[in-house]
Amino acid sequence: MILGTGIDIVETARIADALERFGERFLKRIFHEAEVEYARSMKKANLHLAARFAAKEAISKAFGTGIGEHLGWKDMEIRRRDSGEPYVVMHGKGLDLMKARGATAIHVSLSHTDGYAAASAVIESHQP
Repeated sequence: MILGTGIDIVETARIADALERFGERFLKRIFHEAEVEYARSMKKANLHLAARFAAKEAISKAFGTGIGEHLGWKDMEIRRRDSGEPYVVMHGKGLDLMKARGATAIHVSLSHTDGYAAASAVIESHQP
């Protein structure tokens, strides 16, 4: 059963600006170290960070909580399988939220161009 869906789009320039203005402080507030390492290994790191930012927003929308009291930026981590498929690892309050809602899986899809990054999220549950 689908528990929730979410979608988000972000201008990649917005993430590039945040990186320029706030640097490491921005990165440490929003992303896990592995997310930053992956993005920095790519030619245009800001595009990959923007896609992960959008994914976290999409997940928070799928839960219906937004980013805040029940779900923080670092409660979600976007990883990449060897095949290239993105997947989600939940931490802290994110794990608590999944358990409370009976969520069994979170599926994400990421996309980006030079101007925009987008992501969608679908949360599954085995409970009605």
